[in-house]
Amino acid sequence: MNIKNFLKISLGIAVLGAVQLSCIHDDKWDAPEIVCNNKFNAPTMTMAEFVALSPASGVYTVPAQDGTHPEVIFDGYVVSSDGNGNFYKTLVFQDKPQNPTVGLVVGINKSLNYADFPVGSHIRIRANGMVIGKSSDVITLGVKDPDYAIGRIPESIISRYISGVCNGTGLDIANIVPQELTLAQIKDPKYVNTLATVKNVQFVKNEVGLPLMNKDASGTFVDTNRTLVDAAGNTGILRTDGFFKPTSYVIPDKSGDITFVVSKYGTGATPYQNIIRGISDINFTRSRFAEGVLGGTTISYSGSFTENFESYPANTSSPYFNTFPKYLNYAYTGSRYWEVRSFSSNKYIQLSANGGTASTAYDTYFMVPVDFTAANSLSFRVNVGYYNGAALKVYTTTNYTPGSDISTATLNEITSNFTFPTAPASGYGTFVSAGIFSLPNNLTGNGFIVFKYQGNSSGITTTVQLDDITVQ
Repeated sequence: MNIKNFLKISLGIAVLGAVQLSCIHDDKWDAPEIVCNNKFNAPTMTMAEFVALSPASGVYTVPAQDGTHPEVIFDGYVVSSDGNGNFYKTLVFQDKPQNPTVGLVVGINKSLNYADFPVGSHIRIRANGMVIGKSSDVITLGVKDPDYAIGRIPESIISRYISGVCNGTGLDIANIVPQELTLAQIKDPKYVNTLATVKNVQFVKNEVGLPLMNKDASGTFVDTNRTLVDAAGNTGILRTDGFFKPTSYVIPDKSGDITFVVSKYGTGATPYQNIIRGISDINFTRSRFAEGVLGGTTISYSGSFTENFESYPANTSSPYFNTFPKYLNYAYTGSRYWEVRSFSSNKYIQLSANGGTASTAYDTYFMVPVDFTAANSLSFRVNVGYYNGAALKVYTTTNYTPGSDISTATLNEITSNFTFPTAPASGYGTFVSAGIFSLPNNLTGNGFIVFKYQGNSSGITTTVQLDDITVQ
C-alpha cells in the first residue's frame, strides 16, 4: 500500500472515531471525555407489559410509529452470552437485574453479540414494526420475514430496534443476580429466558465421566442433552450447542451449584432445555449425594421394634412407592421403589422388576435403622410371586451416612442366614418366616439392616414381599 494513502486512511479513521465518541480536547491534551447519549427515548411501558401483548396464537405486529401510533419502547437486561458458542444468533434478556418477572428472546442475524451486549447490558428496545408471538412454544421477539412467522433481525438494521442504555460515559452494565430456583421450579413457563441458579444438584450417575457433548459418526460435536438431578429425584436438562467451545469438559463425579438461562423448546418429552453461558457456570466441588433416596426424615436407631407396615397407606396408584419417614427407600439403579400393598387385610412392602423398561436393572434398598449395641436378633416374614430367580439379599452396615451414595458404605451380607421361598412360578405364595438371625456380638453402634431387591426386566423378575421386620 502507498504510505501516503495509508496515512490518509489512518488519519480519517482517527478523526471519525473522535467524532463518534464526541470527545472534547482542551489545550493541555488531557484524556478525552467520552459522552454517551441514548439512541432511543425513555421507555413507554415495562417489559412485562410488552410481553403481555403476545397473543395466545399467531403473532402481534407492533404498529409503526406515526401520527396515530406512539413509540413502543421498553428496557431489559442481557443474561445470555454467545462467547462460548451457545445462544447462537440470539439475545436473551429479562426485565430486571434481579428478581425478574419476565424474560424474552430475540433472534439477531449476527454472531458474537456478546461483544456488543455482554451479560448485564442494559438495553432498550424500540419495538415499532417488530412482531411478538410464540415460536416453539416460547414467547419470542423478532421482525417480519417471508419464510418465518418471527424472523431474525438483519445485521444491517439491528440498531433500528436495539440499543444500549448509557450510564453517562458508556454502556450501562448491571450486576445480574440469578434467582435461586429448584429443578422442579425451572419447569414453570414464567421463568423461561431468565437467569437462575440451582443449588445442590449433580449430573446423573450414568453420565459421570462422559464428555459434556456427544459426537456424531464423523467425529463432529453435536447438540447434546445431559441430565441434572437433585437429592429429591427431580431432574432437569442441560443442553449445549454443537458449537459450544469448551468441548473437552468431562462430567465430574461431584455435586454443587449451576447457573443457566432457563430455556424451553417446543412441547416434547423434554421441552425445558437449560443453557449455560460457559463452563464457569458449573460449580461442582462437593461430594456426590445419593440419587433416588426417599424418606429418612425421622430416622431413629432402636434395638427393639417390629414393623408390620399397618400404619402406612397401601399405594394403589402410579407411581407405586411410599415415602417412609423412619426408613430409607433407595432406588440405586432404575426407578422402582418398595411399595406398601395390602391383601386379605394385611399390609406389607413389595417390589418386582416385572414389566419394567426393556433390559433395565433394578437395584433398590429398603434400609432400616438399628442400634446394634442394644439389638440381639433379626427376623422377618417373606413371600414371593412369579418366582424365576433369587432377587432378595440382606445386609448389615454401620458406616452408611443417610443421603450418601450406598457405594461408599461397607455392606456385610447375611442372606445365607435366612430361608426364602423359591415358588410358585405362577401366582403368589403365602408369607412364611425367613428365620431368626442372631446378630454378632461384635456388631455394635448405629447402623442399618438393608434389604436389597436385585432384578432385571429381561432376567429375574420375581416379586418379593416383606412383612413383620422384627429386631429384638
